[in-house]
Formats: sequence, structure tokens, C-alpha cells
Amino acid sequence: MSGTTPKATRSRRQPRCGHNDPVSVDRPPPATDPPNRAAAGYRERLSVPWWWLPIGAGLAAIFAGEVHLGIRPLPAVGAYPITAALVLAGLIWLGRTRVTVAAGELRVAGARLPLRYLGEVAALDQASKRRLLGREGDPAAFVLHRGWVPGAVYLRLDDPADPTPYWLISTRHPDRLTEALAAARAG
Repeated sequence: MSGTTPKATRSRRQPRCGHNDPVSVDRPPPATDPPNRAAAGYRERLSVPWWWLPIGAGLAAIFAGEVHLGIRPLPAVGAYPITAALVLAGLIWLGRTRVTVAAGELRVAGARLPLRYLGEVAALDQASKRRLLGREGDPAAFVLHRGWVPGAVYLRLDDPADPTPYWLISTRHPDRLTEALAAARAG
């Protein structure tokens, strides 16, 4: 998939996203941000599905058996907890991405977009998301894609100085996110 992914927002070459400054790498929100959901507008964590945990446990058990067979001095009691912890850490790492609408901006996986630069906002179904991730998509777009999340939101940017034409963001609740963006822009 060509296009900018959130991992690239942390690289030395920062993509531009909807304003005249490079993308701001996300830091913890300031202490003045209200903790409740209503004040934040919208908050979502794109965690992995719950059913990945038993699959991960099975893979960890298989991997631990292989490690134990390959490294005889390592007792089985050591191999199984270590691989289980590594698999669990990997699953937590995969689901760490957050999407937040607060304080007049959209925060997605370390990137921030002031809402004043939003143009068209549209909730996408799975088929539309797939089309924009394929040949119909623009390689200069900012894309946050999580394969286990079926929906997405399309955000056209309204800044002629910005080379990023749009953002495409995976979300489990595209309608709620578009409503939160509309309410934040209006208020």
C-alpha cells in the first residue's frame, strides 16, 4: 500500500497534514483536557479483537515448545511465560492506536489535524474503504489502516498549501466520529 502511514509520522520526514506546519508528534494530552468522554467529543482505541488472545496463546505455546526444543538448557517453565508475555505485549502494541476529537483538533496515532482545515467528512463502509486503499487512493494521503477494523472515515483537507489531499482513518464507529467532528467544528 502506498501512502503515508502513522508510523511514517514519526520519521525524520514529517508529512504535512492539513496546516502549514509539519505533523505534530503526539505527546500525552495536557492535564487541562477533561477526562470524561462527553467533554472530549470522541475517543476510541483501535484494539485488536478479543478472540485474538486465545489464538495468540496457542501460537505462544507452539513457539515456546520450539524454543524449549531448540535451547535445551532453558527449562520449559521459562520458555512458556516468556513467549506468552512477548505475544501479549505484541497484541497490546498492535491495539495501542487512539482516535480522539478534542480541543479543536483530531488526534490520530501521533498526528494532529486542526479541525479548521477539514473540508468534506464522510463515513465509509468496508467496500469504500477498500477502494480508497487500492488504486483509487492517492499516494500522498495520510492513511491509518487497521485490517481488523471494518469501517473508516474519509476527511478531505481544505488547505491549498498542504500536499496531503485527505486523511483515511479506520474506526469502528464511522457515524459517531463524523458526528463528533461536525459537532466540534460547529461548537
